[in-house]
This record gives sequence, structure tokens and C-alpha cells, in this order.
Amino acid sequence: MIGVFDSGIGGLTVLDEIVKLLPNYNYIYYGDSKNNPYGEKTDEELLNITSNIVEQFKKRGCKIIVIACNTATTRCMKKLKEKYQDLIFIGTVPAIKVACDNNFKNTLVMATPATIESERTNELVKDNIRTDQKIYLVPCFGLANAIERKDKKEIKTLLKEIFKDYKDKNIDSIVLGCTHYPHIKKEILEEVPNVALLDGSLGVAKEVKRKLDSNYILPLNEKGKVEILKVL
Repeated sequence: MIGVFDSGIGGLTVLDEIVKLLPNYNYIYYGDSKNNPYGEKTDEELLNITSNIVEQFKKRGCKIIVIACNTATTRCMKKLKEKYQDLIFIGTVPAIKVACDNNFKNTLVMATPATIESERTNELVKDNIRTDQKIYLVPCFGLANAIERKDKKEIKTLLKEIFKDYKDKNIDSIVLGCTHYPHIKKEILEEVPNVALLDGSLGVAKEVKRKLDSNYILPLNEKGKVEILKVL
């Protein structure tokens, strides 16, 4: 059993990639809309929230837990690993390395303020940027929450505000640094056409496969089941 969680619908984009790659496993998805947005919680509050979710996964027999949330990964995964040493955790981080490795020259990273400010995000920039590349870290206040509420008008307004200062920067790639953002790819491309949109979902799925293989966790002999828990 594999547990996947996020602060609402965002992590479903990650779950889709995992199931596509690894269909013969059982999954539980925990969409924690009740505590959305995670980015507005203190570190202590967020660790308490994520620990409660992990406890529920443990009771259901999950051996691998995917944190399908950039904010929870950058702020909680290290402590969760220390707290639950019998479990395997896989996190989600902005696809900054992908942008740099593919030699994009002007990359804009969209993420929640908490993810943008995190030490892990800044490490990713420092470790991967090359001398001929520019990376713009852009905190997207309220965007994940607007996507969660499916507020199309608010999404459009927020995107205009987010991109207004970058129209002349020759942006050639945008890193979707929150798992909610792939839900609005069309709207993003309307504001900034002809750019590559990058997210880490496929990379997470490949990492899940590596962990399953290295820990000899075998698939079922049939297609697995996906259980969705949305906590309002």
C-alpha cells in the first residue's frame, strides 16, 4: 500500500503519474483540503498536521508515503523521516534541476511563498544554475487556494499579477513548483505563451519505482485500487 497526500487536489497530478507508471499497486490519496493552504501554517503546525496523516497511513499498512506537496516536503520531510524511521518517504521539490539540465536560459519558478523561501529551494538553485542561466523565484500568494476553490476569475487575476514584471525577461521555461499548478497549465500559457512548463510529477513517480525495487516491494498480479480521501 502506498500513501500519497497533499493539501487538497494538487497532489492528484502526482498520483496520476505514479499510477500510470506503477498500476499494479494499491494507493490511498489523502487530500487535506481542511488545512489548505499549507504555506500559511507554522513549521510546528505543519509537522503536526502531516504527522497525523502519516499515522493514518500507518494504520492502513502503508510502507511508502509520497509527500505530493512542495511546501510540506521542503519544511517537514526531514523531521518526518527522523520521527518515522520504519517508513519510506518520497518528497516533491520544484523541477529546477530539470530546467537547468535542459539548458533553459530564463526560468521562472512559481511556488507558494513558503516553498520559495525554503532552504531546499535555494539549495536547488545554487546547486544547479549555470553561469549563462537566470532563475526567477516568484512567490504566488493565494494561487493554490484559488485553484482549490476552482475560482477561475481569481486565478486569472492572480496570474496577471504574477507575470506582469516578467514580460520582458524572455522567459523560456516555467517551473510549476506547487502540485496545484499543473491544473491550470492552459491559463498559464494564455498569459505566457510559447514556454516550456516543467513539473516534478514524473520524477516523483520514477523515484517511487526505485524505492519499490530497492526495497523488494513487489506489485500485485492485477491492477491495483486507488482510494481517494478528501478531508474537508
